[in-house]
Amino acid sequence: MNKIMDFMTNTFAPKVNKVVKNPWVSAIQDSIMAALPLVFVGSLVTVVSLLQNVFKGMPDFSMISTFSFGMFGLVVAFLIPYYLMEKKGHSGQKLISGATALVLFMMLIFPTITAEGEITFILSRFGATGMFLSIITGLFVAFVMNLAAQKSFFDEDTPIPDFVVGWFNSLLPITIVLLIGWLITVQFNIDFFDVVILVFSPLAKIVQSYPGFVLSVFIPIFLYTFGISGWVMMPAIYPVYMAGLAANAEAVAAGGQAVNIATQETCYAFSSMGGVGTTLALSIMMFLLSKSAQLKAIGRAVIVPSIFNINEPLVFGAPIAFNPYLMVPMWINGLLVPSIAYAAMYFGFVNVPSQTFLLWYMPYPITSYLATQDWRAIIVCILIFIVTWLVFLPFFKAYDNSLIKQEELEAMEDGQAETA
Repeated sequence: MNKIMDFMTNTFAPKVNKVVKNPWVSAIQDSIMAALPLVFVGSLVTVVSLLQNVFKGMPDFSMISTFSFGMFGLVVAFLIPYYLMEKKGHSGQKLISGATALVLFMMLIFPTITAEGEITFILSRFGATGMFLSIITGLFVAFVMNLAAQKSFFDEDTPIPDFVVGWFNSLLPITIVLLIGWLITVQFNIDFFDVVILVFSPLAKIVQSYPGFVLSVFIPIFLYTFGISGWVMMPAIYPVYMAGLAANAEAVAAGGQAVNIATQETCYAFSSMGGVGTTLALSIMMFLLSKSAQLKAIGRAVIVPSIFNINEPLVFGAPIAFNPYLMVPMWINGLLVPSIAYAAMYFGFVNVPSQTFLLWYMPYPITSYLATQDWRAIIVCILIFIVTWLVFLPFFKAYDNSLIKQEELEAMEDGQAETA
């Protein structure tokens, strides 16, 4: 265990943090984070739509979801070059870079143009289904625009106004970008959207499998216990999750069944109970069962945030991070919880999510029901709570006892010091 701790702390963590700070990777992360409010709006619409089962006269708000969550890919395509140019020190070019990516993205989703000039798009391609294409588009435009920004047609002391210089410096890279899009879509008649889906389909199949889903949940938890944000996995995993949900929504709308279990909604329905690592049971233990003064104080501090699925105070205050007593049960639960969730959905006990729901801060089991729109998810939620409680309990008791002994020893030493 000491060797693992040493390797993760001194070798692995610095390398991961270096990757996270890479401007190309962080631009993707920042773009998805910046666009998430659109998904939250779609989640609110999902919750409101449930009221239609009670109040039949309510208007249909689905169009709001269509133009929020349903435009996620389009927005990310704009934001990636926007953030990348900013991180590279070319802020003057970030807006035009984002706009260029929007245009290229709309070309590459393969619209149909009639002789009368009418254009038709496939609406689903603008949303989560087009995430991989939007990332590729954004990175490509950012690469070309960043390369061009390092060179200029004019000297630094030119008397020409800066905005005119910016226009001319952007003309060539924009032309190159759009010419490539024109060649792919018009001249070669290639549906680049389908090509991207085909290329990334093996990754999607892996993540949607049972081992892939479990690992997609476990790896961020494992990294989190070493103080590394699980968001480092986002550029690879999140597009698969979102594409899976979009495919589920399309299947249900067409009268079929949702089959993609690996979605963010599945994680929020079950494995985020108390926060990353399903730590609500541990928080309640600390609040109710702690005998050591340290854990009693921590329990009082973390119980309310944990109820709303915020566990940074617990992970870094208890602490779980770098604490073998609590890291090991968190790893075990990181394997058991997604396994239970996957089995419950795979064997049809709980509906597979087919609508966006990212209101992760809502208490359980309310979140379990809203994310799946299936009351049976509440039963699974209770089962998962019991399992995580049983896993955490022996480790918690061992850690609590170790702190009691430590506190007794410190009290004894303080008493001897006062006597002397």
